[in-house]
Amino acid sequence: MATNAVEKTPVTLLGLGVMGTALARAWLTAGHPLTVWNRTPARAASLVAEGGRAADSAAEAVAASELVVVCLLDDASVGEALTGVDLAGKDLVNLTTSTPAQARVRAEWAGGRGARYLDGGIMAVPPMIGVPEAGGYVFYSGSAELFERHRDTLAVPAATTYVGEDAGFAALHDVALLSAMYGMFAGAAHAFALIRREDIDPVAFAPLLADWLAAMAPAVHRTAGQLRSGDYTKDVVSPLAMQVAGTPTFLSTARQQGVSAELLTPYFALMRRRLSEGDGAEDLTGVIDLLAR
Repeated sequence: MATNAVEKTPVTLLGLGVMGTALARAWLTAGHPLTVWNRTPARAASLVAEGGRAADSAAEAVAASELVVVCLLDDASVGEALTGVDLAGKDLVNLTTSTPAQARVRAEWAGGRGARYLDGGIMAVPPMIGVPEAGGYVFYSGSAELFERHRDTLAVPAATTYVGEDAGFAALHDVALLSAMYGMFAGAAHAFALIRREDIDPVAFAPLLADWLAAMAPAVHRTAGQLRSGDYTKDVVSPLAMQVAGTPTFLSTARQQGVSAELLTPYFALMRRRLSEGDGAEDLTGVIDLLAR
């Protein structure tokens, strides 16, 4: 561990799964005194060899530092690990994946036990942690004062993005972005399925698909502007009526290729429904209003 470790903020980390271990190693490498706890103690061995300290219990780990970071399996695991633990005066940063509602309840729970609270949503996979050029970052929400106090320490494993005082906002941003990611994966899966039985090399097809998705991504800015203004006909490139008229081609192609259209049909159904209720000259933005009802 670095010789200037005493100058760095001590950190306690609860949870040494793959992500927790990556976080721990980043803080150790940066010279932060680190106390760790895991339900399976053996997972701490490599970190102890690198200069960390393993606590025998979650209570002992929490007592060791003012800044306590939690990265466990789920919200229930957080409650179980911290049951009966004295949190008074602690700065609790919860990086456990949860829902916005769970984060808000957990913030109240922590406050009721005398702790200050930040919730976090990690937008990275473990190999990106401690590697700034990898582009990973963490959403934080809750106490702005607490975030500012620990900003430098929290930025060691990955970049930080503060999204508001509402403790649920980090989880909401996290799930919103990941939901968009899965939608993209679904579209890519359908595209690969269409070519699967043809004499088309998927490796040669992949850069065409990646470049097309990248070219379409900026459309989210137009959608955001339309949502803010309420004018869904502004700057429309391909009107809703035209796009709905084209959907039978996609469905016919899927049938001809022997591919299920189940990843496309729910969205196409929403497009048709919006057309029946709205203006054919508008963008696809109106589908969002159908989902948000």
